[in-house]
This record gives sequence, structure tokens and C-alpha cells, in this order.
Amino acid sequence: MLIGGALVDGDRTLEVINPATEKPFATVACASEAQADAAIAAAKAAGPAWAATPLAERRKAVMALADAIEARADDFAAVITGEQGKPTLEAKGEVAGTVAALRHYCTIDLPNRVIRDNEKGFIEVRHKPLGVVVGIYAWNFPLMMASWKLGPAVLAGNTVVLKPAPTTPAVSLLLGELCRDIFPAGVVNVIADNNDLGPHLTSHPDVAKVAFTGSIATGKRIAASGADTLKRLTLELGGNDPAIVLEDVDIKRTAKAIFNNAFLNNGQVCVAIKRAYVHEAIYDAICDELAALAQVAVVGDGSHEGTRLGPIQNRAQYEKIKSFIDSARADGKIIAGGEVMEREGYFVRPTIVRDVTDGHRVVDEEQFGPILPVIRFSNVEDAIASANAGVSGLGGSVWSSDLARATEIAGRIESGQVWVNQHLAVGPHIPMAGFKSSGLGVEQSVEGLAEFTQLQVINIAR
Repeated sequence: MLIGGALVDGDRTLEVINPATEKPFATVACASEAQADAAIAAAKAAGPAWAATPLAERRKAVMALADAIEARADDFAAVITGEQGKPTLEAKGEVAGTVAALRHYCTIDLPNRVIRDNEKGFIEVRHKPLGVVVGIYAWNFPLMMASWKLGPAVLAGNTVVLKPAPTTPAVSLLLGELCRDIFPAGVVNVIADNNDLGPHLTSHPDVAKVAFTGSIATGKRIAASGADTLKRLTLELGGNDPAIVLEDVDIKRTAKAIFNNAFLNNGQVCVAIKRAYVHEAIYDAICDELAALAQVAVVGDGSHEGTRLGPIQNRAQYEKIKSFIDSARADGKIIAGGEVMEREGYFVRPTIVRDVTDGHRVVDEEQFGPILPVIRFSNVEDAIASANAGVSGLGGSVWSSDLARATEIAGRIESGQVWVNQHLAVGPHIPMAGFKSSGLGVEQSVEGLAEFTQLQVINIAR
């Protein structure tokens, strides 16, 4: 682990399982509570000097990190596939996306803003660092989500403690190796845990902000644990993203796009399509196309060439997906998949479920796996109401050849990001936020950078 500028062993170790084989991929350092405290203390001690470092120098460090990751892109991709399970091509895409995000953050600025400058006085709004930022993130995009916390936080002048998910710690520890040689000691710290140090980190009095990506339930616990010290929070939480498919779409093209955006990373994406509402005029045709795509998708070890969908990332999620399949079989009609593959690893065939409705578990709850329920509608007002039902509002999409109509419908979807004739179109220049229980604050873009700062007003009388 990286604590105070040194790579250190853990007071214990953690075994990382390859989800494609159910066998150990690596044994890594694992922090004790005392080591977590040491990481926070190191970050706090490094804070004043880093906050005083010119922005140009902070940018130079983040750019150097991006270059270092790019130089070892194959190593990072291999680690991601080994511990997370996604196909090598997707792992390489995650690495490339991380590099691009870090470089883009270096182009963003939060300049001082002058409100008044006249004979009466001078008023200026400034953005100040918060202090120690704890970044905690899930296992589906372990490198990219680390960069979403690390990049903006250090560019804003904060210091950082990163804690990855316990099932995918290795790539973050590799990231820490690079950070040791780029950032001053204590500016970036990376620890691992066995899913037991989160509450200690998020309630620690020396932590100013927690940036978290994960489940709604965990986000609520983090908000509660930081309440006593009124910590700043950015919470990017779960979503049950709807796609509304109108009757005038190109069936083959749209079905392929729906499939790709539902099953990227085996459906283990917060803003993937989780439920498709399809007009009755094309319902059967869309279902047939989706089933055909699912039936030919190659499921296997992500390190093998030609694999389209890798394993479920961990056993707990695998068991949850199996229970969703049982519910889908009872409530609707499975027309593709619905099978646990008889082999080592947490493998499930991509599953398409038709003839289900709101009120069924597979529709109402976020599956976070390779299952797509397809719901029939006849009245678009009903589809909009269904899309807006539930506690989440992370993303959604509308599909139609009538852009004006689709855009009007998109504006009525209660989600932080709504796409028309596309989905998952995200990037470091585009704000990502959630409605309702899908989160607090913003990630990405200049708005996301501002989340890592405190406004200060300098008001001078003349």
C-alpha cells in the first residue's frame, strides 16, 4: 500500500479471487485501523504544502500520472481482467478512459470570480481546497473510478486516501506504486481493506470530504457516518435506468444498441440500461432481436480472445443474479439465457425476459448483472410514469426517429442524464449527477471539480 510516500506491507493480507476461475489471482496488503489512521495523518500533514503548490505544478503531476499509466497500459489491463473479470478489450478501454479523464481534468480551471471592483469596494469569489479527501469506490470500474476521485481532488489542492473495493484492490495498489514516484509524500495514499474500514474512514474527524461510488444503501450509511462532522459528500449511487423505445425506430439497429448498452461489462454498470419499455407495435420484433443477440454472445474468461461477456465479478453478486433469474422465471418468460454455466467461475448467460411488468422484482430493482427485462407499453404517458417510478434516477434514454418528440419525452424523465438514441455517452467533460436516491453532488466536468473545493468570498471596502 502507499502510505506517506512509502510502499508498505499491510498488518494483514487479503486474497483476491479471479472471478473467471474462482482461484486466487493475487495476495495483497490489507490495512489495519492503525494503518488507515496513518494514511489520513500523512494526507493531513501533506495538505498545507500541496494546497500552496501552484496549479501548474499540480497539473504537471496529474499529467505525469496519466503518462505513467499509459506507459503500462497492458499491465493495468491485465490486472483489471484478472481481478474484475471484464474482457481484455474492455479492460484496455477502461485504462484508456482513465488516461483521457486525467488529461482532461488538467484542462479545467476554476478561476477567481470578481463580483465587484469599483469605488465602493472589491468582492472576489475563490475556490479553496477542502483538506483530506477519502475516495471509496466499487468493483465494476476500479481504475476509472479511482481516477474520478484522485484527479479532481489533487488538482483542487486536496490530499487523498483511496480505498478500493476489497474484491478489486490490486489495480489501485498498482496505481499507488506510480503515485509514489510522482506526488510528494502523503499527497496520495492508497490502502486496501476487507470491507471493514469504511465506517472508520468516513467518520474520521480529520477527513473533510468523502467521494463514494457504490450502492444506495452504502451511500446512506456514509452520509450518516459523516453527519457529526458535516463532511462534504459526493455520492454516485445506483440506478435502474429505463430505455423508452418508440414505435418508429429501426428495429435491428435499436435492438443492437439496447443490447450493447445493457450488457457492457456484463451489465455491471451504474448507468447501463436496466429495463426497456418497448411500444407494443414493435414489442415482439425487439424481443426477438434481443434474444438472438444474447444467444450468440460469447461468455467466458475475459483473458481469452473473442470473449464478449466475462464473469460476474464476485460470488455475492453471482448469488444475487441467480435469485433475480429465479424471480424472472416465475414472473415472466425468459427467451434467452437464464442459465448458470456449469463450469468454474461466476458465469451467467445474458438473459432477456419478456412479458413482465412493473411490480415484478426484475423490473423494480436494479439487477446489476446480465439481465434485461423488456416491458410492453401502448401509451407513452404510461411508459414515462413507469420510467419515473422508483427511488433512483441516475440515467435513462429515449429511442425514436422523431428527434423533437424524443427530446420532449427525455426532458420529462427524472434522471441526472438522459440520452436520445444513445446511452452511456459519458465523458470527463460532461457532468454526471443523480436524481432522488441516485446520489448527491456531481462528478466529472468543471462542476465535478468544484465539488472538491470550498467557496471563499473576499470582500474589501474602499
